[in-house]
Amino acid sequence: MSIASKYEPAAAEAKWYAYWMEHKLFSSKVDHSKEPYTIVIPPPNVTGVLHMGHMLNNTIQDVLIRRARMQGKNALWVPGTDHASIATEAKVVNMLKEMGIDKKSISREEFLKYAWEWKEKYGGIILEQLKKLGASCDWDRTAFTMDPGLSDAVLSVFVDLHKKGKIYRGIRMVNWDPKGQTALSDDEVIMKEIPSKLYYIKYKIEGTEDQFLTIATTRPETIMADVAICINPKDQRFIHLKGKKALIPLINRAIPIIEDEYVDMEFGTGCLKVTPAHDINDYELGVKHKLEVIDILNDNGTLNEKAQILVGEDRFVARKMIGKRLKEADQLEKIEDYKSNVGHSERTDAVIEPKLSLQWFLKMEDITKPALSSVMDDVIKLYPPKFKNMYRSWMENVRDWCISRQLWWGHRIPAYYLPNGEYVVAKTAQEALDQANAQFGTSYSLSDLKQDEDVLDTWFSAWLWPISVFDTDVFTTGKPNEELKYYYPTNDLVTAPEILFFWVARMIIAGYEYTGEKPFKNVYLTGIVRDKLGRKMSKSLGNSPDPLDLIAQNGADGVRTGMLFSSPAGNDLPYDDKLVEQGRNFANKIWNAFRLVKGWEIDPNLSGSSNASSFEWFENRFNQGLTEINEHFEKFRISDALMTTYRLVWDDFCSWYLEMIKPAYQHPIDQVTYDKTIEIFEKILKILHPFMPFITEELWHQIKERSVAESLILASWPEARAFDQKIIEEAAQVFEVVSQVRNLRASKGMSPKEALDLSVNTKNPDVYAGFESVLTKLANLSSLNFAEKVDNAMSFVVKADECFIPMGDPINVEEEKSNLKKEIEYTQGFLASVMKKLSNERFVAGAPAQVLEMERKKQADAEAKIKTLEESLAKLG
Repeated sequence: MSIASKYEPAAAEAKWYAYWMEHKLFSSKVDHSKEPYTIVIPPPNVTGVLHMGHMLNNTIQDVLIRRARMQGKNALWVPGTDHASIATEAKVVNMLKEMGIDKKSISREEFLKYAWEWKEKYGGIILEQLKKLGASCDWDRTAFTMDPGLSDAVLSVFVDLHKKGKIYRGIRMVNWDPKGQTALSDDEVIMKEIPSKLYYIKYKIEGTEDQFLTIATTRPETIMADVAICINPKDQRFIHLKGKKALIPLINRAIPIIEDEYVDMEFGTGCLKVTPAHDINDYELGVKHKLEVIDILNDNGTLNEKAQILVGEDRFVARKMIGKRLKEADQLEKIEDYKSNVGHSERTDAVIEPKLSLQWFLKMEDITKPALSSVMDDVIKLYPPKFKNMYRSWMENVRDWCISRQLWWGHRIPAYYLPNGEYVVAKTAQEALDQANAQFGTSYSLSDLKQDEDVLDTWFSAWLWPISVFDTDVFTTGKPNEELKYYYPTNDLVTAPEILFFWVARMIIAGYEYTGEKPFKNVYLTGIVRDKLGRKMSKSLGNSPDPLDLIAQNGADGVRTGMLFSSPAGNDLPYDDKLVEQGRNFANKIWNAFRLVKGWEIDPNLSGSSNASSFEWFENRFNQGLTEINEHFEKFRISDALMTTYRLVWDDFCSWYLEMIKPAYQHPIDQVTYDKTIEIFEKILKILHPFMPFITEELWHQIKERSVAESLILASWPEARAFDQKIIEEAAQVFEVVSQVRNLRASKGMSPKEALDLSVNTKNPDVYAGFESVLTKLANLSSLNFAEKVDNAMSFVVKADECFIPMGDPINVEEEKSNLKKEIEYTQGFLASVMKKLSNERFVAGAPAQVLEMERKKQADAEAKIKTLEESLAKLG
């Protein structure tokens, strides 16, 4: 089979993805003869399109699943999408606007008809895009959080938790999104520090002409909702105001002056306006002092009739107008610039309003306990473990979860209101009717029941994901089916730290509540993809490349490796186009290496004995590299696993091994060396496959024709055997000598074709004797000798050995001394960098034993080299 001169990624990607799909090589079925390995995809929103975060996250998942498949495990990666209530409803509302339709003018049923049409048209785009990346999901299992079975599971869980007394309905202060016009849980609120203004407002004391209390606030638009002014009882400045009243500026409503030690005497003016409807802390204060609650804001953030003034104005417009009116009325003392921490909606970015609202809540205090201990005790491991403290902090301070949303798209709350003012909770209207008549002794009909208008928080379905994608009946029967028994708990979850509480913690809660078991064993938390300036990549900033364009330009393999080159768990990825270019170049390097090997002519009469030392060295180096790669995978150091693979392939195989064994120009190669090299190349393709699935599968079939069962995706992961560290170190020493000879040629303008004599002052000549043929070939030597000193020769030091190359012309002593001094200085700098690492307690504590051993060896080698260089310098006088 002829091989093209250039690798064409697009053709290979289309061909092999279609091949894998056609032969169902991603599919998995229950097979008790195999160990299951399961990943459930973090379901992207149906509104979503592929962005750089998805690229990173799904590349890591695919690397893990492909390697597990090659390890002989029954690997299953379950794909799917999330209905994303808030985001999808906003998309559909905008679509209707463009059609000239106002959501308020149509029925719920009509709206949902449009929403489903939108979902069918756009909802699967991101999954199709993931296929371009090479994602090896079992696409026959694609799930959607509003599929009938999964929806039924959500309703079953709501009914069950309500029956257990864990779900309740009540009026509470919630986070209100005026743009989305829905309540949000605490986790859906993003705090941002924004520039603001602090308004110092004068409240006149009732019954006086010139007495005022000055109160500092960032929200003058809420003064009409004030119900009290609070002072600290220990504050001597205001003791004379105890029991008096103040008048709200502009509307002159009298409100009491109350006392509470909650007030910080040092903050602002030492006085606090109490607005229970619009501040959570004020609400608590209002409950304590039995204060009235006046809500002056409509759901969309405009002022309502209770405000008395500026009715219908937007809250932020009203803020400026109130400030202006206060100034005109001489009731504004001053305005100061101020930095405020303001909550924003995670979905719409609107500024959140604290709002008293009748909502559904899930009690969190007890249900979270197993989920907290499982992570703290490493039953479920977080990678990196630094996130454990954040997790604990959230779980120990968790508040009840507001699970209702004022939307139409989503799982409608299965609560039915009755004419008698009561309600019942049931999965269907008929079940609700039967329950109501039995419970209250009534004879209602279905028309008497009114279902709750709200839907459930999207995360209320997503928290069931690792269970419901396998078994939707277990929530009612309590008996897991065969799939759940086999695939659950899943193995590894790959997700972003920002949904550690939104999703990960809640899945753990649901897992213990409904299976008594953890939902996954490991959680790999990726970092955020950022640009060169450290900004999070986003469409709005225009700093994010289009992932599909990147794939078209660099190939999926190039993009996958580029994303992983500098992406350690939990740390942000500083994206640079050079990373994917490096990935593309790596693919080209592999392609050209194969072309080189396949281009050799084989002479069956030649002997391959001269390459025995090369075979032995690479076999040991490969096993050393594979051992490191396996260790990196076990500790979820995916980026490190790739870098070890990269160095093994680029440096050891392409730069050294192929140079060692390749025949002279236009000369044939022996059969033994060729066969051994193909065998090595196949091993290399295997360890590369999880990272670079397309080019490796292409080359695997270029080597020879293979059946579907022999495809690389199904090949066995190589077994890491014992390796001889001594041979590896000796080869590295020889390679350094070769590099130094080449450098010396370049610095002296010598032709690479000119054969040189090399003499070495060494206590261990066997190192060189064992690799004499390699050294002679790669350094182009006419002879290799051993001597303590060679006159009129250039010298260099490798480890503790001094190497001499005789020169025809006399040596310039001063120049040689200068070169030695420079090399001593360079080596001392290198030693200092190694010592800095070894003196870093965190590095020493966290680094693998092999890495520490390598660094200590670097230290010993550098110290020996400095000693030899100094001795050489001393000999020159």
